[in-house]
Amino acid sequence: MEMLLTWVERISDWLWGPPLIILLTGTGVYLTILLKFFQFRHSFYIFKQTIGSVGQKPKGEGTVTPLQALTSALSSTVGAANIVGVPAAIMFGGPGAVFWMWLIALFAMAIKFSESVLAVHYREKNEAGEFVGGPMYYITKGLRMKWLGVFFSVALIVELVPSIMVQGNSVSVSLADTFSFNKVYAGIGIAFVIGLVVIGGIKRIGKVTELVVPLMAGAYVGAGIIIVFMNISSVPAFFSLIFSNAFTSSSALGGFAGAAIAETVRWGFARGLYSNEAGMGTAPIAHAAAMTDHPVRQGFWSVIGIVVDTLLICTTTAFVVLSSGVWTGENALQNPAALTAAAFKSYFGSGGGYFVSISLVFFVLSTITVVIFYGVKQAEFLFGRIAGHVIKLIYLAAIIVGAAGGAKAIWGFLDLALAFILVPNIAALLLLSKKVKALYTEFFTSEEYYLKDVGKQNTYEPSKKAENS
Repeated sequence: MEMLLTWVERISDWLWGPPLIILLTGTGVYLTILLKFFQFRHSFYIFKQTIGSVGQKPKGEGTVTPLQALTSALSSTVGAANIVGVPAAIMFGGPGAVFWMWLIALFAMAIKFSESVLAVHYREKNEAGEFVGGPMYYITKGLRMKWLGVFFSVALIVELVPSIMVQGNSVSVSLADTFSFNKVYAGIGIAFVIGLVVIGGIKRIGKVTELVVPLMAGAYVGAGIIIVFMNISSVPAFFSLIFSNAFTSSSALGGFAGAAIAETVRWGFARGLYSNEAGMGTAPIAHAAAMTDHPVRQGFWSVIGIVVDTLLICTTTAFVVLSSGVWTGENALQNPAALTAAAFKSYFGSGGGYFVSISLVFFVLSTITVVIFYGVKQAEFLFGRIAGHVIKLIYLAAIIVGAAGGAKAIWGFLDLALAFILVPNIAALLLLSKKVKALYTEFFTSEEYYLKDVGKQNTYEPSKKAENS
């Protein structure tokens, strides 16, 4: 078994190196060009149609509001990667990794936008009258390749088992270290609380995440902003350090061994993509349930998701870690995951450490809640609603097993399993990119949507409506 795990780890490290980074980056660049750099050209319009529309009555049909769909999707992306992943990227790739994390986020917007557009366009209603969608639907209906849609669903169901175990363990360990809780009892309590939420389906999940996600993200970013003002004079040095190290090899410093440019780029790209989950095909499952009058309008919300996840929360972590200087400590390289807590402690004392631990618990709890929903939708797609209830119980049991530290042997398969869901989804995005472009063109040239919003008249009439193409 140890030899098998060693080979799995080697294969996973290789896959999540150049192969998948090149695939995802290339896809993001291609879609950005295909969609005429929409995330830059229409940035103000996108913010107005999303954040600027909060509180307004949603347009069109759906099961949850656009904001609830976003917060549900954010729940699965905002988590441990934002708090412990960013310091790891800095320690192994240098401060310049943050620049490459920002850059890939801009192109990843096109990927997540395309995923959400396709998810809404090909969605359907289930037996309960709820809107459901995601890669399994747009692969099956758009590409007419049900076998690949089934493969994606099975792969995601399987991948979520070790994912939930790892997340459950991280919460129980944090609670045990911070509050001396018993790990098994903590796991049972976590499973019980999450069970109360997921049993209510996407509507209850949407209501909970709509309250919890803005609160926890706002508190975390708010604490980071306080630190920024405490170190306002060091802000120029922060950006200078990131930009200068992005294009030159990082020198050894304290416990940091230094990094070549290639490693800096690799860690920045990998951490950015891993954090915002662009191309994974998970977030569009949440966005498919949103109330909207056009797939493109909901796609804008997925762009905001990357702004919050990577450009706000990950940047907050990077600033706190770099400005505090903890990354230069002699033992920093041995435990990068502890650097964020150490950084907050350096500013707020022991309370800062508790704050990070509590933030991590809430981030991970919300992540587990939503990924269970994703797994339930796969089971329903494959076998019907009864299977969805069964898989809920399996996942809740996985939380307890993971919290206790059990079945660690299968944790090593997590990254490899992620590749099995990512590759078919990216293939579908590329093959259906013309559909995304047609829907994009329809939205921006129709007097029902964009032109109506900005008060312009149509000067271009597509030969065929995207909805019928």
